[in-house]
Amino acid sequence: MAVYTEVTDEALAEFLTHYNIGSMVAFRGIAEGVENSNYALKTTQGDFILTLYEKRVDPADLPWFLGLMEHLAAHGLSCPLPVRARDGKNLNPLAGKIAAITTFLPGVWPRRVLVEHCEPLGAALARLHLTGEGFAPKRANALGPDAWNDLLQKSAPQADSVQAGLGRELDSMLHGIVANWPRGLPSGHIHADLFPDNVFFLDGEISGLIDFYFACTDIYAYDIAICLNAWCFEKDFSFNVTKSRALLRGYMAHRALSEAETAALPVLAQGAAMRFLLTRLYDWLNTPPGAMVTPKDPLDYYRRLRFHNAAKGAAAYGL
Repeated sequence: MAVYTEVTDEALAEFLTHYNIGSMVAFRGIAEGVENSNYALKTTQGDFILTLYEKRVDPADLPWFLGLMEHLAAHGLSCPLPVRARDGKNLNPLAGKIAAITTFLPGVWPRRVLVEHCEPLGAALARLHLTGEGFAPKRANALGPDAWNDLLQKSAPQADSVQAGLGRELDSMLHGIVANWPRGLPSGHIHADLFPDNVFFLDGEISGLIDFYFACTDIYAYDIAICLNAWCFEKDFSFNVTKSRALLRGYMAHRALSEAETAALPVLAQGAAMRFLLTRLYDWLNTPPGAMVTPKDPLDYYRRLRFHNAAKGAAAYGL
């Protein structure tokens, strides 16, 4: 989450007149994350999250995102529920952007990931995949392998300012990943961005999953690979196989992995690292001055990518 677009008290007060959630009591920007503008909103009827959709979100995709969230929440997955205005719409204009209000989930995200976080995370990811099977509409992954070369080319002229030779090295790595990308693996709706700051814990258990604005229809094991990257590396960029085993154990307790899925884990993990490296590289080079957002170091994912390039099969991940 982040803040790119500022909302005045007057604009928000008028916006809230279209909803049945009371009047504003408190309102503050949330600086974490990098994509949309998000505000914590307290009204006379409770706590909510206000989101204004920014750069990478196609407005045409918004009904799909909110529809998926409504489906998941209706079937028992703890995730934000979009709030509908009096006219039944859950998307409305605010400050020149399209905006939505969702319910607030209690809990805190783990600032330091521990082994005990990883098994429930894996279980929650599997439940998300299984619960999503009942949602018929599909959405292609706009940041999947077909998009990675274009992303790299947007940053290539300045990539070497981040690290000498980075542009050429990423180009070589990218070609190898795409050439070996698996086909025909089990697919469905995935979160595609389930980082620790998108998972809330309360009393040792997961209390909610948030930020579904990269969700799409893609390979289930790719979603696992994203989580391996996000949850299982230490601050020195060493891979914690104990965390990986716990995450995979939690997942497989609800949904078994095929031999083809486990065999594909190294290249899927390479692709997941490449995807976040490329978007972080672009943001690192292009974040507008004054934005209430903290760009993330793309080299964090370069170091992860080097680990996955050296991985010798699924055993590197504890399987």
